[in-house]
Amino acid sequence: MKKAADDKSERVLSIYSRLREGQIIYKEEESGRYGVAQRTIQRDISDIQCFLQTQSHDTGEVSDVIFDRTMGGYRLETKIRKHLDSDETLAACKILLESRALIKEELFPIINKLIDSCNDEEKKKRLKEYIGNEMHHYEELRHRKKLLKLLGRLECAVKEQRYIEIRYKRLKDSKEVYRKVKPVGVMFSEFYFYLTAYIEDIDREKEFQNPKDTFPTIYRVDRLSEVRTLEEHFSIPYAERFEEGEFRKRIQFMYGGKLQKIRFRYMGADIDAVLDRLPTAIIEGEKEGRYVIKAEVFGKGIDMWLRSQGEAVEILE
Repeated sequence: MKKAADDKSERVLSIYSRLREGQIIYKEEESGRYGVAQRTIQRDISDIQCFLQTQSHDTGEVSDVIFDRTMGGYRLETKIRKHLDSDETLAACKILLESRALIKEELFPIINKLIDSCNDEEKKKRLKEYIGNEMHHYEELRHRKKLLKLLGRLECAVKEQRYIEIRYKRLKDSKEVYRKVKPVGVMFSEFYFYLTAYIEDIDREKEFQNPKDTFPTIYRVDRLSEVRTLEEHFSIPYAERFEEGEFRKRIQFMYGGKLQKIRFRYMGADIDAVLDRLPTAIIEGEKEGRYVIKAEVFGKGIDMWLRSQGEAVEILE
């Protein structure tokens, strides 16, 4: 014999499935179908409404069971939520402020637009109070350059596969160099935006520490003093395309270099911080809070990070 809970589960799932299919649900009809009171069907519909409200926070799809007076029954109405709620807005503003990616002139209008998109005046007021102190003490990066339009131009060149000519101030000696490059990605990391690009017509033996390096060169966008997009297109075979997501997993601090495998012992307090920093990391073993980690990384930045961990890290290979 079926339990009452099983009966309810099947009934609610059946009603929900038919609502999703666009059917109209009539309380009297459902009451007869399942041999229960109409108020029981009403409770079932309320349970479905609660479930849909919870789901909307996860999916951004706002669905509700409404009573259609014309049809005399209940139907499912679905809308796509296009605006951030106050919690989402607060999180986005906090992340933008902490990134220090843009000067005030470019960043603050973005934050104000995010807050103004909230349709509740009281919530707008609270949001401004929550982040007001951080905006007041916001410290711009030393380059003090506007970047938004340049980022758009670079991303457009990437998507349209157009060559660009750049004048770039090198980090190591502040010397300006001219390059014609194939832009393949625009990325953000640790305060700065970066352009990843393959250099055209260069003596790799003379200019590169590793002439056989097949990875793109990394340029900090704020150090580009001149950018010119050319009409000339380039093409990269699909199998050799640059994938920003895969590249990001393996690079630390946006320093160039070769792809390498590392193995080290970690004795610090927070192993999650290590695994988050190195997305390719795998724990080979653990004993009494001492972890043996191996990872695949790109560039010399990993050396800086390992040294910054002090006695918490022992390099094995």
